Amino acid sequence: MEVTDKKDDAELLKAIAQRDESAMAEVFDRYSGLVYAIAMRVLKEPTLAEDVMQEVLLQVWRSPNGFVAQRGSLASWLTVVARNRSIDVLRRRAHQEPLEGLTVPEPRSMARSVEDDLLMTEVRNVVKSLPEEQRSSLQMAYFDGLSHTEIAERTGIPLGTVKTRIRAGLTTVRKVLEA
Repeated sequence: MEVTDKKDDAELLKAIAQRDESAMAEVFDRYSGLVYAIAMRVLKEPTLAEDVMQEVLLQVWRSPNGFVAQRGSLASWLTVVARNRSIDVLRRRAHQEPLEGLTVPEPRSMARSVEDDLLMTEVRNVVKSLPEEQRSSLQMAYFDGLSHTEIAERTGIPLGTVKTRIRAGLTTVRKVLEA
C-alpha cells in the first residue's frame, strides 16, 4: 500500500508564511470541516457557520505565526478559535436574540468530540486506501457486524483467508494512525 507523504501542520504553516497557496489549500482541506462543525454547533445556522469558517481560515492565511505549536495541536487551536469566533457572532447578534436561550457546548467535551471526528475521518481515509479484499472484509466485520464465519459463508472465502485479510487491514490502519 502506498501512503501519500502529507506535510505536518508546522511545515504547512511555514509554507503559508511564505505565501504558499497550495499549503493553505491543504490546511483548508484538512481542517475546514472541523472549523465548520464547531461553528455549526455553536451557531446552528449554516451561513453563519460558513462565515466563521472563512474568517478563521483567513486568519491562518494572514497570520500563520499566530499558532504556537508548544501549546497544542493546530486542530485544537482552530477548535478554540472557531468556538470563540462563533460566540462573538452570537454576542453581536444579542440585540436580535437574547443569549439566555442559547446553549454553548462546554469546550472540553467539544474538543474531545472534535478529536474523535478527526480520528474517524483519518480511519475512513485509510480504510478507503486498502486493497478491495481487505476493505470489504473490514466493512463486513466492523460496520455490518458480521462474524468472521459469517463473512466466510457470505463470500465463499475460506475462514483463514477472511481472518488474514482483516488482520492485515487492521495492521495497516494501526501503522498509519501511529505514524
